[in-house]
This record gives sequence, structure tokens and C-alpha cells, in this order.
Amino acid sequence: MGLSGMILGLVLFIGVHLVSTRREVRARLIAQHGESLYKLGFALVAVVGLALIVWGFATYRATGWIDVWYPPKMMRHITVALMLPAVILLVAAYIRGGIYRVVKHPMLTAVKLWALAHLLSNGDLGSIILFGSLLGWAVVDRISLKHRADAGGPPIPVGGIGNDAIAVAVGIVAYLALGFAFHPVVIGVPVFGA
Repeated sequence: MGLSGMILGLVLFIGVHLVSTRREVRARLIAQHGESLYKLGFALVAVVGLALIVWGFATYRATGWIDVWYPPKMMRHITVALMLPAVILLVAAYIRGGIYRVVKHPMLTAVKLWALAHLLSNGDLGSIILFGSLLGWAVVDRISLKHRADAGGPPIPVGGIGNDAIAVAVGIVAYLALGFAFHPVVIGVPVFGA
């Protein structure tokens, strides 16, 4: 039940995000229903999808774990190391500076790095489906951005090196908070010192 709920959530969450990459479909929906209703529908489908992903994955982990392969323990260290730049890139998507200019789409790069990092250290079926699907979506979305006329994101001003310093500092704090508080408490898997 958990795995199927997670898969349904992934279909909803990724599906609604894929609709937004199809600019002609998105424009038609906005023309038919208005931008406010389009955004409301997008948000509702995404939230329901995300809730199903979280519930389904938690249920799967508690009741139906299926091992596919057994990653070497050293992969956990690689995952922990890859997560620091992933979190910094995520922050740099909103506090824009040189990192943003160089990477172009730091949010998608962060998602790809996060998903890849977790695929390296998780060999169970649910994790492979979850992280593999989100990695695939981020790759498809990045490819679609190369063929779009618009930037695909909110028009946030791009600053200089000061913004990069802030993004790195905030990213480090967020990384430590995720590792010491969120991941062990919410996910139930310790990150540091385990």
C-alpha cells in the first residue's frame, strides 16, 4: 500500500511539474482558466502529490521494505559530502549571485545532486523509485529549459559575491540543521556520528 501511494504521489507531483515545462499546454490552461486558478490547481496537485509521497514512503519503510542491492557503507559518506553543495545550490537559487550565473539553474542542479547522492546510499526499491524518479524529472526539466524562451523561474534579482557568501553561509547552516535535526528526527535516519 505504501509503495503504490508513493508512486501515485510521484505521478501527481512530477506530472504537474511536467505540465509546466510544456509551455503551450501551460499557456492554454492559463487562457482557459486564468492564471490564479492555474496556480491554485498546480499548488493543490503538487501538495497532494507531495503528501502522498511522504505518507507512502513512510508506510513503505515501516511495513514493506524491499532490498534490491546493498550499497557499501562508504557510500553514506559520499552522500553526506554531496549534500553540502546540494543545499548551498538550493539556497543559491533564491539568493542569486555568481553561483546562479555559473550554474544557471541551481535548484535543478541541487535536486539532481540530492537524488543522486541518495541513490548511492540507498539500495531498497522504494528509495530507487523515489530518488530515481526525481532525478529523472530534474534531468527532463533541465533539458526542457534549453528549449524554452523564458527562464522558467521567478524574476529574482542577481547580485554579486556578497550574495554568494550569504548563500554559502545559509546553505551551511541549513545543511547542519538538516543533518543534526531534520533527518534523524523526521526521517528517522541519523546523518552525523552514526
